Amino acid sequence: MDYFNIGKIVNTHGIRGEVKVIPLTDEPKRFELLEYVYIDNNRKIEKYTIDGIKYFKNMIIIKFEELKDMTSAEKLKQSIIKIPRELALPLEDDEYYVQDLIGIDVSTDAGKNLGTIKDIIFTGSNDVYVIETDDKKEILIPAIKQCIKQVDMNNKTMVVSLLEGLIDE
Repeated sequence: MDYFNIGKIVNTHGIRGEVKVIPLTDEPKRFELLEYVYIDNNRKIEKYTIDGIKYFKNMIIIKFEELKDMTSAEKLKQSIIKIPRELALPLEDDEYYVQDLIGIDVSTDAGKNLGTIKDIIFTGSNDVYVIETDDKKEILIPAIKQCIKQVDMNNKTMVVSLLEGLIDE
């Protein structure tokens, strides 16, 4: 099954089995739309039913039906909360899921192969794609319309227009 990571359990909250979660999604309120999630605890993935959601600072406090006390919640510290792809929020035009972009081939509009997307940096204003070249160097490309000319998810390719100064020739 293809999963998306949407949160990380960082601690317990109280004595009734609630957990503190750092959201790994652009839309933290999306947890309210879910009835259940999967939790990856040391490569063992199990389904958990959401019983309640609260917000505290930049965290989400989640109560799962399966967790009755702090001891059971403590066992899930550092676990990743996942959902199957079919429960992911729909995308707008020119939006892509991060995990779908990792590993796609990037070339310039002049036809020069640059490498593959290795990582994405989230800056707040716009994302930055980290492209690893064949010789293991990194090129940083801002994810803006002036640079990203075409994305073909079926063929796992991206065409970019390099702004002056982005790479050393």
